[in-house]
Amino acid sequence: MEKYLKGKFEVPSKNSSKEALERWRSAVTIVKNRRRRFRMVANLNKRTQVEEQKREIQEKIRVALYVQKAALQFIDAGGRIEYQLPDEVREAGFDIHPDELASIVRGHDSKGLELHGGVEGIARKLSVSVSEGVTSSSISSRRNVYGVNQYTEKPSKSFFMFVWEALQDLTLIILIICAIVSIGVGIPTEGWPSGLYDGLGIILSIFLVVTVTAISDYRQSLQFRDLDREKKKIIVQVTRDGLRQKVSIYDLVVGDIVHLSIGDQVPADAIFITGYSLVIDESSLSGESEPVSINEQKPFLLSGTKVQDGSAKMLVTAVGMRTEWGKLMETISEGGEDETPLQVKLNGVATIIGKIGLGFAVLTFLVLTLRFLIEKALANEFSDWSSSDALTLLDYFAIAVTIIVVAVPEGLPLAVTLSLAFAMKKLMNDRALVRHLSACETMGSASCICTDKTGTLTTNHMEVTKVWICGDAKDIICNKHTDDMKLEMSEKLLNILLQAIFQNTGSEVVKDKDGKKTILGSPTESALLEFGLRLGGDFDELRREYKIVKVEPFNSVKKMMSVLVALPDCGYRAFCKGASEIILSKCDKIVDNDGIPVNLSEQRTSEVTAIINDFACDALRTLCFAYKDLDDSFSEKNMPESGYTLIAVVGIKDPVRPGVKDAVRICQEAGIMVRMVTGDNINTAKAIARECGILTVDGLAVEGPEFRNLSPEEMKEKIPRIQVMARSLPLDKHKLVTNLRSVFKEVVAVTGDGTNDAPALHEADIGLAMGISGTEVAKENADVIILDDNFNTIVTVAKWGRAVYINIQKFVQFQLTVNVVALVLNFASAIISGDTPLTAVQLLWVNMIMDTLGALALATEPPTDGLMQRPPVGRGADFITKAMWRNIIGQSIYQLIVLAVLDIAGEKLLGLSGSDATDVLDTLIFNTFVFCQVFNEINSRDIDKINVFRGMFDSWIFLAVMVSTVVFQFIIVEYLGTFASTVPISWQLWLISILLGSVSLPVGAVLKCIPVERTRPQHHDGYEQLPGGPDMA
Repeated sequence: MEKYLKGKFEVPSKNSSKEALERWRSAVTIVKNRRRRFRMVANLNKRTQVEEQKREIQEKIRVALYVQKAALQFIDAGGRIEYQLPDEVREAGFDIHPDELASIVRGHDSKGLELHGGVEGIARKLSVSVSEGVTSSSISSRRNVYGVNQYTEKPSKSFFMFVWEALQDLTLIILIICAIVSIGVGIPTEGWPSGLYDGLGIILSIFLVVTVTAISDYRQSLQFRDLDREKKKIIVQVTRDGLRQKVSIYDLVVGDIVHLSIGDQVPADAIFITGYSLVIDESSLSGESEPVSINEQKPFLLSGTKVQDGSAKMLVTAVGMRTEWGKLMETISEGGEDETPLQVKLNGVATIIGKIGLGFAVLTFLVLTLRFLIEKALANEFSDWSSSDALTLLDYFAIAVTIIVVAVPEGLPLAVTLSLAFAMKKLMNDRALVRHLSACETMGSASCICTDKTGTLTTNHMEVTKVWICGDAKDIICNKHTDDMKLEMSEKLLNILLQAIFQNTGSEVVKDKDGKKTILGSPTESALLEFGLRLGGDFDELRREYKIVKVEPFNSVKKMMSVLVALPDCGYRAFCKGASEIILSKCDKIVDNDGIPVNLSEQRTSEVTAIINDFACDALRTLCFAYKDLDDSFSEKNMPESGYTLIAVVGIKDPVRPGVKDAVRICQEAGIMVRMVTGDNINTAKAIARECGILTVDGLAVEGPEFRNLSPEEMKEKIPRIQVMARSLPLDKHKLVTNLRSVFKEVVAVTGDGTNDAPALHEADIGLAMGISGTEVAKENADVIILDDNFNTIVTVAKWGRAVYINIQKFVQFQLTVNVVALVLNFASAIISGDTPLTAVQLLWVNMIMDTLGALALATEPPTDGLMQRPPVGRGADFITKAMWRNIIGQSIYQLIVLAVLDIAGEKLLGLSGSDATDVLDTLIFNTFVFCQVFNEINSRDIDKINVFRGMFDSWIFLAVMVSTVVFQFIIVEYLGTFASTVPISWQLWLISILLGSVSLPVGAVLKCIPVERTRPQHHDGYEQLPGGPDMA
C-alpha cells in the first residue's frame, strides 16, 4: 500500500507543482460524494482561471496608470470632468466629490492634485489637519460619504447548503431510491403500516447520517471563517484627535493620517505628506516588479502595495471598493488552498479500500442473488415470482450498496480537515495563527527550528543598562545614575549625545489623552529614547531645532540607521547608529569630555572593541552612536561612508523569556534541533544561546560572513554542528535553510520578522512570522503567525502538529478495523447462510460510528506531553506503520472470531429458542459488533501504549461521542426495532454484548506486547523499546 501511495499520492507540504496535484486527482477513482470529498481541495481549473483573470486585471491597471498619466499631461483644466458636489457631501462638511478624490490618486493626476491646492488643499476640503488627523466625531460621516475600508466578499455557506452537499452522496441517493421502491412494493404486499417499516428505516437512517455530517461540516466551516477573519486583520498607526494610535485596517476612513514604515502594506489609496526614502513595491497590484520611489513630486500611493524601504505619513483619499485593490479583491475569488500531504495520502488510502469494498459488495450481491435463485429453482418455483421476491432482491441490492457506504472511507481525507480545523482553533487560543492548513500538519514533522533571538527567545522589553562614553563605562540602574552621568558630561557632549539619540530614530515621543509621554516604535528605539529622556532631553524641542534632510532607515542588511540634518547656521550633520563593529569601522575620531573630536588611535580602537565585547559577554545588545559634520558643498544624495566621530557605546538588556530554556529542552528531547540565527554580536548571541540551552559544548557558533564564504564541502561538514549564527544577513538564513532541506533532508521551521526574511520564510517547510514585531510582508510569506512572538508558542505549534498526525493515524487504525470486520462478516455470512447479519439500516449506523463520530472522537484529541518525547516523522516515512497493521489485523481477527461463533452457534451456546430466537441472535450480533467498535475506539487512543485511558477524561469530545453512541445504540435496540430490524433483548444479553466488546481492551494490550520491526528515527508512533513498570502507562 505504501509503495502505491508514494507513487501517486504524494505532494510536498508547500509549493506543490500543478503536475503533482493533477497526478493524485486522476488516481482517485471511487468517490461517493465529490462535492463533500473535494470541498477542501483546490479547484485547479478555477485557480487557472483566477490567475488569468488576475493577470488581465493587473494589465488593465498597469495600462490604465500609464495611459492616464500620459493623457493627463495633455488635458488642461477646462477639459476635465466636472463633478457636481452632492448636497449630502456639502452638509457633512466636505468639499470634494468621492469619485473625483478617488480618481486623482488612481489616475496619478498631478495636475488635478495641483488644482485642488496639493495635499494641503485636499486636506482642507476633507476637513482634516495633516498634523492633528481626523476627529473621532467625524468618523461616522466620513464612512457615510466616502465608504468603508472593506471589499465585497463571497457570502459564506448556510447550514442547508451543507445538508445539500451531504445528500449528493451517490450511495445514499441509491439507498433513498431503494427505500422508496421498498415502500411502494411493501405496502401493497404486507399492508399498512408493516410494508412501510423497512423503507422508512433506511430513510430515517439516511436523515440521521446527513444531519450529523452536515453539522460537523458546518462547524468546521465556521472555524475556518473565524480563522480567515483573523488572517485579514492588519493594524495600522494613525493620527487622530492629535494623538498617535493603532486601529484596524477596516476602521480607516478617508482623511485619516496613516504612518508607514518598512514592510507595511499600504492600507488604502492615499497621497504622500512627508517621509524619507520611501520605496513602494507595486507588483501585487500592477504586476510591475520595478519598485517605485514616492516623494512630493510623485505622491500617489495605491492600496495593496508594499513598503519596501523608508517611512512616510500619508493622507487617505479612497477606501474599500473605490480603490483598485478593492476591485481586484472583489473580482478574484480564491481557487482554494493546496491540499495537505495527509489529505492526499488518505485520499489514496480511501481509493484502495474503496476498490476492495466495491469488489466485496458486488460479490456479496452476486452470492446472495445466486443462492436465492438456486433455492427457487430447487423448490421448483423459478417461474413463480411474487412481489415478496422482488423485495428480497431489492433488500440484497440495498445491503450491497450499504456495504459500499461502509467500505468507501469517505471520512478519511475529511478527518484530516476536521483535525486541522480543531487544532487551528485551539492554536488561535494559544496565540498562534495558522495561515496555511498544511503548516500545522508539517510542524509535527519539524526536525529543526531556526529561530531569531530578539523577541522570540527574549522578552523584547529592552532597557539601556550600560553606557560607555569618553573612556568611562557606567551602569544605568535608576534615574540617580543618569543624573550623575549628566553632571559628569559637558553641556556640548550631552547635547551631541541627545542629538544622536533623538534625531537618528524611527520612533516618536507622543502624548496620550492624559498628557503622559508615550514612546511609539520598536523596542530598541524605545529603550534609546527612554534613555535620552532620562538624561533630561526634550525630544520635540530638538526635532524642531534641526531640519531632517535625509533618512536611511535601519534594515537587516546594512545593520545601521543614518540621518542627515541641516544645522541652524550652515552645513549638515550626519548621524549613524547600529551594529557596534560596523559603526566603529566607519570612525576615525572620538569625542572627548568637552565634546570635541579627537583622533581615534589603534590603541583606543582596541579599548572600544574590548568594551563592546565585555558588554556582549554580559548578554547585552551593543550599539554605537557616531556623527560627522559636513559643509554646504556636500551632496544630499548619499550618506558619508567614513570619517565619523564616535560618541558612545550603549549596552541594551533584553532578558530571556521565562520558560524558554525548558521549551528548548523539550525540543531537543523531541529530536528537534534549535538553531539561533541573529544579527547581533557573536558574543551576545553566544551568551543568550548558553542561557537558553541552545549552545552546547560540542556546538558551533559562527558569524554570517564566515558562513557565507564556506565551500560546499565545508558547509556539509559544519552545518550539522552549527547552533548559533551571529551577524547574519537574511541571505545567510536563506542559505542555511536551503542546505538543511536539500542536503540534510531536514524538515525546517524558520522564524522571521523583517521584510528581508520573506525569502527564507517562503523557502522553509514552515515559515513562522512574528505577530508583534513582524512586518506585513513577513506575515504574508509565513505559514504561521506567532501572535505573542514567544518561542514557547512555537513549541506548542509543534506539539499540535504531532497531535494532528498521530490523531489521524489513530482514526485510520480504527476505521480500517471496522472496514475489515464489516466486509468479511457480511461476505462470509452471504456465502455460508445466504443472509447477512447486519441490515442496511444497521450498516448505516455503523458507518456513522466509524466515520463522522469516529473522526470527532479520535481526530480532535488534544496533545499530550508524551508526544514531545518521541522523534519527528522523517520525510517519506510510512503513514500506516507496522504497529498499526499489527493492531488492525489482531483486533479484526478477534472480532471476526466472536461474531462468527455467535452467528454459527449462538442459539445453541446461549440457549435461545422460540420463534424470535433468530431475531434475538441477529440483534445480539449487531449489539456485540457495535460494542466491539466502542471499546476498540478507546483502544485506538494509543497505538503503542497499553494504558489507553490516560488523558481520556480530559477530552470532552471523545467522552461525548462515546456516551452518545452507547445511548443511541440502546434506543435503536430497545425502541426502534421496527425500523432497525432489532428486538429488545434481556439485560443478560446486554451484559454479554458489553463484555465481549470490552475484551478488545485486553486483546489490544496483548497485541502491543508483540514486537514489530521499527526504525526509531523514522517513525512517529514508536519507541526504541517497550516501557516497563510504571512507565508502561
